[in-house]
Amino acid sequence: MNHDTTGPSGTKSIVSTHSVFGAPCWVSLTSRDLEATKEFYGAVLGWQWRTGKLGERFRIALADGVPVAGIAGVAAMWQMAVAWTPYFAVPSADEAVARVQERGGTAAVGPLSFPPGRAALLADRDGATFGIWEGELFSDWETWRRSTPTFISLHTRDAFDAAIFYGEVLDWASERPGCCEVHYEGGEVVLRSRGDVVARIESGALGAAPDPTIRPHWQVHFAVADVAACARAAELHGGSVLTKSGDEAVLRDQDGAQFTVTSHRQR
Repeated sequence: MNHDTTGPSGTKSIVSTHSVFGAPCWVSLTSRDLEATKEFYGAVLGWQWRTGKLGERFRIALADGVPVAGIAGVAAMWQMAVAWTPYFAVPSADEAVARVQERGGTAAVGPLSFPPGRAALLADRDGATFGIWEGELFSDWETWRRSTPTFISLHTRDAFDAAIFYGEVLDWASERPGCCEVHYEGGEVVLRSRGDVVARIESGALGAAPDPTIRPHWQVHFAVADVAACARAAELHGGSVLTKSGDEAVLRDQDGAQFTVTSHRQR
């Protein structure tokens, strides 16, 4: 879901979430101040920007010409939290929302129409926020997914319980051709789409923790060449460093949204 039907290669043909489903298909950030957000991520991650098809409140971030993420300057207008959110491809937004609610999750926003598709913002039964997208994707979506320097992980109370919840909502490990595969590796749940690892789920989060970094949440990771430089840039431009190791840092932007930079894609 990148609000633009032109693929990274400049092609116009597209594929639908009816044939590609269950896997992460986009990440998006809600922002209170679009210009400040653009300045921050441009300085920290070197992103460039272009306007999508949804208007002046929306931007597409580019890394070396490849679409990486969407920025929506609607947090204040829609009274939404400022946060990075992963979106999953679904054949029916209405059905996915119903499945979430039937299993103890909640629907925060939508489904809403965003031509060429529909989106909804949801939370699982442990409170982790995620989105769904029904509609058009790039025809070269697989190439886009593999080349985009992003990865997502879910920190939750019980990884196996979460895998059941998302599996039932998104048809993971079902008999449907093309569904995502679920594997259990070393205490983690690993999600694969067409052989590639696309997400990880790990246990240990505390639902009532006062620190939001400990509560259940989806974490968006961006691969960078220099983790230390990104951390310094974040602090120089109004953000903060929450944790930092040699090859990874958890950062907070100037608006309070949390994200991770890593020196390689941890698959």
